Amino acid sequence: MDEFGFRPTHVAPPDGLPSWAAPDPAQPASPLDPLLPLQLLGRAGDWAQVLCSNGWTTWVDGRLLLSLPGAPPTATGPPARTADPRPALAEAEGALARYRSLLEDLAAGGVDLETFRDRARGLRIGLVVDGERLWVFDPVHDRWTYCDGLQLHTYAVGDRPRLPDSGRPAAGTPNAGRPPDAGEPTRLVEP
Repeated sequence: MDEFGFRPTHVAPPDGLPSWAAPDPAQPASPLDPLLPLQLLGRAGDWAQVLCSNGWTTWVDGRLLLSLPGAPPTATGPPARTADPRPALAEAEGALARYRSLLEDLAAGGVDLETFRDRARGLRIGLVVDGERLWVFDPVHDRWTYCDGLQLHTYAVGDRPRLPDSGRPAAGTPNAGRPPDAGEPTRLVEP
């Protein structure tokens, strides 16, 4: 049993955060205050259901939540890392290789410009490395992430949150409807 009644896992961004009564852009609710402590209850695609420090539950764009550090690991186990940047880098490398191959086919006359455009449609790549700093585009979640050397943090998102194509999950169902390739969800860990 946790001795704390409310243990935040995230905070709202410094500019505040729009919220919705349900994971539906047509049902807006009051915006959340800047840096408001939040506890993640569940996810549905890009949406996140959160419990606010004042006891209010609402839905937000989960890609914009700022993670708080978890409790320190116990001495008996290794420290756990989440949001490892290496899979995002591998995805960027694969996308770049696909684009390079398309360019080579176009330059060699193997495909015409229309075919090149058709095959490149939907391909999105974004990567900036500046010394120890890294920004990488995550096409699965339509967001830019920033790596501090240990883990990825959301930097910016492209559009409003959306549900996965599989439909709307039941309210409060953690990770319901997450596509299997959506990566590791935020984990809630009991101390």
